[in-house]
Amino acid sequence: MTRQADFVRDGADGDTIRFAGDLSLARLGDMPERLEAEGRANTLDLSGVERIDTVGAWIVHRFARDHDAKITGLSEEGERLLEQVVAADRPLAVPPRPLAPGLRVLDEVGAATAIAGRTMLGLLGFMGATAIAFANVIRHPRRFRFNATVHRFEVVGVSALGIVGLMSFLIGIVIAQQGAVQLRQFGAEVFTINLIGRITLRELGVLMTAIMVAGRSGSAFAAQLGTMKLTEEIDAMRTIGVSPMEALVLPRVLAAVLLMPLLGFYASLVAIMGGGLLSWISLDIPPITFIQRIREVVPITDLYVGLVKAPVFGAIIAMSGCFQGMLVESDAEQVGLRTTSAVVQAIFLVIVLDAFFAVFFTWIGWI
Repeated sequence: MTRQADFVRDGADGDTIRFAGDLSLARLGDMPERLEAEGRANTLDLSGVERIDTVGAWIVHRFARDHDAKITGLSEEGERLLEQVVAADRPLAVPPRPLAPGLRVLDEVGAATAIAGRTMLGLLGFMGATAIAFANVIRHPRRFRFNATVHRFEVVGVSALGIVGLMSFLIGIVIAQQGAVQLRQFGAEVFTINLIGRITLRELGVLMTAIMVAGRSGSAFAAQLGTMKLTEEIDAMRTIGVSPMEALVLPRVLAAVLLMPLLGFYASLVAIMGGGLLSWISLDIPPITFIQRIREVVPITDLYVGLVKAPVFGAIIAMSGCFQGMLVESDAEQVGLRTTSAVVQAIFLVIVLDAFFAVFFTWIGWI
């Protein structure tokens, strides 16, 4: 049976403390209190220790740290245990005092503003990198990923026709129904056609399509690139000399830029069909009259407005998704967070740009 933990002071000047027995929690007894009362020592000799555990190692280390003493005589196993105890001896992080409610709100607003500023700067840099990759592909056409781009055409455009068409058809019905209800008060139900034609071609067709593409394709871009970043596939591509911007980002951006005008135009036509169907059923306006009235009241500039905005929206959506996907680090939770950020960022930027476009087109006379 091992002896109780104990120690004696030794040495020519009494500057050495020799430990003996079992320095484990069950056999320490009052040894820690007696050791603290001993005062200063230069050397702690543990050659007589039969067994030592984490608690015993901590007591010895604490005394040596407080009195600047040297520890000797430990076995190889004891040395490893002592090294782990020393490594764990760090000051405890004390949480800061909570701020007052008013200051906390200001702190959160400031932090959110700083994050938004850094994100916008990062997105501008990413747009520049995409432009450089596009210029490199133009100078070296053989580096263009044709198959990848065509595949993104199908993912972004063809596969989205069903949901975009259904959404646009229902929006056209809602616009016609709500417009007819309000205009009926003034006996002007016929102007429902003006409302349907102009608002779908100029605004809602492209805008709602952009929101749908952001939620559908933008999130997919972020999740795909985020997963590849997490599994180090993107790092592997760089290692073998393949540019991720050219191989992954550029096909997605081109697909969104080229297909957004087509999707927006398709959505506007389907919305007009939905509005025409409700006008036929609810307002007794036959389709031929509806189409003729659309041709009379909708200027061609409304179509131009939608077609000009669409590729810009597509570029913003694709770049936001790819940018957020490239920011994924460390764990799978980041994929979900960055995917959410990509959708929110894309929709926010689309609406902001739509407001700027509205002012610009009014300024140049396309009203």
